[in-house]
Amino acid sequence: QVQLEESGGGLVQAGGSLRLSCAAPGRTVNKYDMGWFRQAPGKEREFVAAITRNGRSTYLADSVRGRFTISRDNARNTVYLQMNSLKPEDTAVYYCGAATSALPGTVVTSESYDYWGQGTQVTVSS
Repeated sequence: QVQLEESGGGLVQAGGSLRLSCAAPGRTVNKYDMGWFRQAPGKEREFVAAITRNGRSTYLADSVRGRFTISRDNARNTVYLQMNSLKPEDTAVYYCGAATSALPGTVVTSESYDYWGQGTQVTVSS
């Protein structure tokens, strides 16, 4: 079992920035492809960003490309989601996931992930 702990959420005005962190205490995250998904009230969970275990490939949803960046620090067992130019429509609970054996290109689907964190709330006011 892999425990993932998200942090860094909060309330921010439109145009502001937040950096989310996903830590896996006691685990070596370089064994996993890692991703961020989000879920707004009344909506399904949607893909935001993902990064392969070696960090060489990243994936971003069209809605966040150019504003969000995903990165990882395997030495710290942590994955980050830097969110800039935030919009009210970015308001959601953000979840971190870890995939043990995702096929190439499938890290954009939630079904590829084996472990999830509890989520962190991001609220963007207009």
